[in-house]
Amino acid sequence: MRVHEEILKRQQLPPELVSKHIWDERLADIAHFEDYLTRQGVVILKFFLNVSRKEQKKRFMERLDKPEKNWKFSASDVHERRFWDDYMQAFEQAIQATASKQAPWYVVPADNKWFTRLLVAAAIVEAVEQLDLAYPAVDAAKKKALAAARAELEREK
Repeated sequence: MRVHEEILKRQQLPPELVSKHIWDERLADIAHFEDYLTRQGVVILKFFLNVSRKEQKKRFMERLDKPEKNWKFSASDVHERRFWDDYMQAFEQAIQATASKQAPWYVVPADNKWFTRLLVAAAIVEAVEQLDLAYPAVDAAKKKALAAARAELEREK
């Protein structure tokens, strides 16, 4: 994986950790950690909200034009847009390296926020439904205790 040198420098990693294969090693560590988590019963859903370059520019311009949104804007974002293709390549490689059946990535078109939210919500609902959750069963002894509790409450004035 190639990441622009400026991005790596800003990570402020100890020099001895910066190897030729740093990104491959990090992605492998992420995949192994997610595998461990899923074996422990954790459900992992990862969402990449894929905003187009055109939509990103539109949102940046809106943040500049509306004073109440100025706080969301960072001039460094404009600088980083110069590396759009590098970022897209890095995202693609990271997704490929860390996607698995147990910890899938959902690459979601994110230019239309309502549609993005709909897709993310649908994926979450599907994952929860697959858990096959149910209320605990009530055995005969518990039903008897519930009936006694009802009777006592009904006797109250």
